[in-house]
Amino acid sequence: MSARRTAALLLGLGLALSACTASGEGDEPDTPQRATVAGTQTDLAACPEQPDRPAADGDLAGVAPIECFTGGTLDLGRAPGTPTVLNLWASWCGPCREELPLVQQLADLAGDRVRVVGVISQDGVPQAASFAADAGVTLPGAFDGQGDVAAALGLRGLPHTVFLDADGAVAFVRTGSVESLDELRGLVAEHLGVAL
Repeated sequence: MSARRTAALLLGLGLALSACTASGEGDEPDTPQRATVAGTQTDLAACPEQPDRPAADGDLAGVAPIECFTGGTLDLGRAPGTPTVLNLWASWCGPCREELPLVQQLADLAGDRVRVVGVISQDGVPQAASFAADAGVTLPGAFDGQGDVAAALGLRGLPHTVFLDADGAVAFVRTGSVESLDELRGLVAEHLGVAL
Protein backbone atom coordinates (compact mmCIF):
# COMPACT_ATOMS: atom_id res chain seq x y z
CA MET A 1 0.00 0.00 0.00
CA SER A 2 1.42 3.41 -0.90
CA ALA A 3 2.23 5.98 1.77
CA ARG A 4 -0.24 8.39 0.21
CA ARG A 5 -3.07 5.85 0.33
CA THR A 6 -2.19 4.88 3.92
CA ALA A 7 -2.24 8.54 5.00
CA ALA A 8 -5.64 9.09 3.35
CA LEU A 9 -7.01 5.97 5.01
CA LEU A 10 -5.74 7.06 8.44
CA LEU A 11 -7.13 10.58 7.94
CA GLY A 12 -10.56 9.15 7.02
CA LEU A 13 -10.49 6.80 9.99
CA GLY A 14 -9.55 9.67 12.32
CA LEU A 15 -12.41 11.83 11.02
CA ALA A 16 -14.88 8.98 11.39
CA LEU A 17 -13.79 8.26 14.95
CA SER A 18 -13.88 11.92 15.95
CA ALA A 19 -17.48 12.19 14.72
CA CYS A 20 -18.66 9.31 16.94
CA THR A 21 -18.82 9.71 20.70
CA ALA A 22 -20.50 7.37 23.11
CA SER A 23 -21.84 10.18 25.25
CA GLY A 24 -23.17 12.33 22.44
CA GLU A 25 -20.90 15.18 23.52
CA GLY A 26 -20.64 17.85 20.88
CA ASP A 27 -24.20 17.36 19.67
CA GLU A 28 -26.40 20.43 19.71
CA PRO A 29 -29.18 20.25 22.33
CA ASP A 30 -31.96 20.25 19.72
CA THR A 31 -30.61 17.49 17.46
CA PRO A 32 -32.61 14.26 17.27
CA GLN A 33 -29.79 12.38 19.03
CA ARG A 34 -30.24 14.64 22.09
CA ALA A 35 -34.01 15.11 21.96
CA THR A 36 -35.72 14.46 25.27
CA VAL A 37 -39.31 13.82 26.21
CA ALA A 38 -39.37 16.85 28.52
CA GLY A 39 -37.97 19.17 25.85
CA THR A 40 -40.34 18.08 23.06
CA GLN A 41 -43.35 20.13 22.02
CA THR A 42 -46.38 17.91 21.52
CA ASP A 43 -50.14 17.81 21.95
CA LEU A 44 -49.93 14.53 23.87
CA ALA A 45 -51.48 14.89 27.32
CA ALA A 46 -49.63 14.33 30.58
CA CYS A 47 -49.99 10.95 32.24
CA PRO A 48 -52.69 10.74 34.91
CA GLU A 49 -51.90 10.70 38.62
CA GLN A 50 -51.74 7.28 40.25
CA PRO A 51 -52.50 6.25 43.83
CA ASP A 52 -49.54 5.52 46.07
CA ARG A 53 -50.14 1.79 46.41
CA PRO A 54 -48.42 -1.15 44.74
CA ALA A 55 -49.97 -2.88 41.76
CA ALA A 56 -51.61 -6.23 42.46
CA ASP A 57 -49.83 -7.96 39.58
CA GLY A 58 -46.11 -8.60 39.39
CA ASP A 59 -45.95 -8.86 35.56
CA LEU A 60 -45.02 -5.20 35.12
CA ALA A 61 -43.69 -4.38 38.61
CA GLY A 62 -40.07 -4.58 37.45
CA VAL A 63 -40.51 -1.96 34.71
CA ALA A 64 -38.94 1.33 35.76
CA PRO A 65 -41.28 4.36 35.78
CA ILE A 66 -41.68 5.73 32.26
CA GLU A 67 -41.44 9.44 31.51
CA CYS A 68 -44.49 10.94 29.85
CA PHE A 69 -44.70 13.70 27.28
CA THR A 70 -46.10 16.92 28.77
CA GLY A 71 -45.43 15.73 32.31
CA GLY A 72 -45.82 12.97 34.80
CA THR A 73 -44.71 9.37 34.76
CA LEU A 74 -46.33 6.03 34.16
CA ASP A 75 -45.34 3.75 37.05
CA LEU A 76 -46.58 0.24 36.29
CA GLY A 77 -45.43 -0.91 39.72
CA ARG A 78 -48.26 1.20 41.21
CA ALA A 79 -51.97 0.61 40.84
CA PRO A 80 -53.59 2.97 38.31
CA GLY A 81 -56.71 3.36 40.48
CA THR A 82 -58.88 3.25 37.35
CA PRO A 83 -59.16 0.52 34.71
CA THR A 84 -56.49 1.35 32.15
CA VAL A 85 -55.75 0.53 28.53
CA LEU A 86 -52.11 0.75 27.43
CA ASN A 87 -51.57 0.82 23.69
CA LEU A 88 -47.98 0.03 22.67
CA TRP A 89 -47.07 1.72 19.38
CA ALA A 90 -44.20 3.21 17.38
CA SER A 91 -43.85 5.55 14.42
CA TRP A 92 -42.20 2.82 12.31
CA CYS A 93 -45.09 0.39 12.85
CA GLY A 94 -47.41 0.24 9.82
CA PRO A 95 -50.42 -1.30 11.64
CA CYS A 96 -50.03 1.32 14.39
CA ARG A 97 -50.79 4.01 11.83
CA GLU A 98 -54.22 2.45 11.28
CA GLU A 99 -54.89 1.59 14.91
CA LEU A 100 -53.77 4.70 16.80
CA PRO A 101 -56.69 6.92 15.67
CA LEU A 102 -59.06 4.20 17.00
CA VAL A 103 -57.23 4.27 20.34
CA GLN A 104 -57.66 8.06 20.42
CA GLN A 105 -61.39 7.60 19.77
CA LEU A 106 -61.52 5.16 22.69
CA ALA A 107 -59.77 7.70 24.93
CA ASP A 108 -62.27 10.38 23.91
CA LEU A 109 -65.22 8.05 24.55
CA ALA A 110 -63.92 6.64 27.85
CA GLY A 111 -63.50 9.92 29.70
CA ASP A 112 -62.76 9.20 33.37
CA ARG A 113 -64.26 5.68 33.35
CA VAL A 114 -61.21 4.11 31.69
CA ARG A 115 -57.80 5.65 31.27
CA VAL A 116 -56.14 5.22 27.90
CA VAL A 117 -52.39 5.74 27.63
CA GLY A 118 -50.20 5.35 24.58
CA VAL A 119 -46.85 3.72 25.30
CA ILE A 120 -44.37 4.69 22.61
CA SER A 121 -42.19 1.60 22.36
CA GLN A 122 -38.80 1.11 20.72
CA ASP A 123 -38.85 4.46 18.96
CA GLY A 124 -37.17 7.87 18.98
CA VAL A 125 -38.57 10.95 20.68
CA PRO A 126 -38.80 13.20 17.58
CA GLN A 127 -40.23 10.42 15.42
CA ALA A 128 -42.90 9.59 18.00
CA ALA A 129 -43.87 13.24 18.52
CA SER A 130 -44.10 13.84 14.78
CA PHE A 131 -46.18 10.71 14.22
CA ALA A 132 -48.56 11.62 17.06
CA ALA A 133 -49.00 15.11 15.62
CA ASP A 134 -49.67 13.75 12.12
CA ALA A 135 -52.25 11.30 13.52
CA GLY A 136 -53.96 14.01 15.61
CA VAL A 137 -53.33 12.04 18.80
CA THR A 138 -53.68 13.85 22.14
CA LEU A 139 -54.10 10.97 24.62
CA PRO A 140 -51.38 10.68 27.29
CA GLY A 141 -48.12 9.35 25.88
CA ALA A 142 -45.42 7.54 27.87
CA PHE A 143 -42.03 7.09 26.19
CA ASP A 144 -40.61 3.56 26.53
CA GLY A 145 -37.76 3.89 24.05
CA GLN A 146 -36.18 0.53 24.85
CA GLY A 147 -39.46 -1.42 24.85
CA ASP A 148 -39.28 -2.49 28.51
CA VAL A 149 -43.07 -2.96 28.81
CA ALA A 150 -43.20 -5.28 25.81
CA ALA A 151 -40.15 -7.18 27.05
CA ALA A 152 -41.65 -7.65 30.52
CA LEU A 153 -44.71 -9.25 28.93
CA GLY A 154 -42.68 -11.32 26.44
CA LEU A 155 -44.16 -9.45 23.44
CA ARG A 156 -42.49 -9.01 20.07
CA GLY A 157 -43.42 -6.61 17.31
CA LEU A 158 -46.13 -3.97 17.57
CA PRO A 159 -48.88 -2.96 18.20
CA HIS A 160 -50.16 -4.53 21.42
CA THR A 161 -52.91 -3.39 23.76
CA VAL A 162 -52.65 -4.19 27.47
CA PHE A 163 -55.74 -4.05 29.69
CA LEU A 164 -55.03 -3.34 33.38
CA ASP A 165 -57.64 -3.49 36.10
CA ALA A 166 -57.83 -0.69 38.70
CA ASP A 167 -55.40 -2.59 40.94
CA GLY A 168 -52.80 -2.83 38.16
CA ALA A 169 -53.22 -6.52 37.36
CA VAL A 170 -52.87 -7.45 33.69
CA ALA A 171 -56.38 -8.56 32.73
CA PHE A 172 -55.68 -9.21 29.04
CA VAL A 173 -53.15 -8.53 26.29
CA ARG A 174 -54.36 -8.08 22.72
CA THR A 175 -51.48 -8.87 20.39
CA GLY A 176 -51.64 -7.23 16.99
CA SER A 177 -53.88 -4.43 15.88
CA VAL A 178 -57.58 -3.96 16.51
CA GLU A 179 -59.83 -3.29 13.55
CA SER A 180 -62.48 -0.97 14.95
CA LEU A 181 -63.64 1.16 17.86
CA ASP A 182 -66.39 -1.41 18.47
CA GLU A 183 -63.74 -4.11 18.88
CA LEU A 184 -61.90 -1.95 21.44
CA ARG A 185 -65.14 -1.24 23.30
CA GLY A 186 -65.91 -4.96 23.37
CA LEU A 187 -62.46 -5.77 24.80
CA VAL A 188 -62.88 -3.09 27.49
CA ALA A 189 -66.29 -4.49 28.44
CA GLU A 190 -65.09 -8.10 28.46
CA HIS A 191 -61.79 -7.65 30.29
CA LEU A 192 -62.29 -4.52 32.40
CA GLY A 193 -66.04 -4.76 33.04
CA VAL A 194 -66.72 -1.23 31.77
CA ALA A 195 -69.39 -0.60 29.14
CA LEU A 196 -68.58 2.38 26.90
